[in-house]
Amino acid sequence: MKLLNKVALITGVAPGDSIGGSIAQLFAREGAGLFISYFNEDKTEMGIFKGQLEQHSNKVFMMEGDVSNEGYVQHLVHQTIKQFGKIDVLVNCAGISTPRFLTDMSTEIWDQMINVNLRSVFLTTKEVIPHMISAESGRVINIASQVGQKGSVEHTHYAAAKAGVIGFTKSLALEVGKYNITANCIAPGPIQTQLMNEVDEAWRDKKLSELAIPRFGHPREVAPTALLLASDPDGNLYTGQTLGPNLGDVML
Repeated sequence: MKLLNKVALITGVAPGDSIGGSIAQLFAREGAGLFISYFNEDKTEMGIFKGQLEQHSNKVFMMEGDVSNEGYVQHLVHQTIKQFGKIDVLVNCAGISTPRFLTDMSTEIWDQMINVNLRSVFLTTKEVIPHMISAESGRVINIASQVGQKGSVEHTHYAAAKAGVIGFTKSLALEVGKYNITANCIAPGPIQTQLMNEVDEAWRDKKLSELAIPRFGHPREVAPTALLLASDPDGNLYTGQTLGPNLGDVML
């Protein structure tokens, strides 16, 4: 098992077809202890999901809260350290999508997008990094999006937030590499998640016509990229990178 005796803190986890949930499932199968943050999910469904994870990992903890709230993030990281004594892998996966043309976008919608998709990455990483520095080891994995690389109609706020995540991650990699800590992005998409279900049919049809592989991906097809980046020695040489399981939507 590639993550045996490792501890992963994963934000933005939801049961069912979600990227965070799929990463949690794969990490559990690979032996990781898990501390999971979720927001506004059905507690019964999360309890069932926790039981599924515990079939593979004997240590799984969950906490509900808003990762754009600094007080919650501080408590989340404190509790993770309290339960496990360390954090080997941080996966920042919390995100929202609220499609709007710029001319129809309120400041409130803009601020909410930046808070959830970018501020949360800053807050969580800032709290976790000192523990990784002390251990002289760690992996930070931030879920960005191909939209942050190429833009998208009705997504100026989303593109700005995800491009911010990519820039943040590159700079972080330069700051913490000397402590044997790597920082990378995964820029998936388009992936069949709840966020995708909120996009109108015309956009979906147009997107399919643009893809080299003309279908949408599944969250379970993104999770192995996170495992690669979290694993030793598989992910040892990746830092400051943006890996793109995106069906050819962005080619670099």
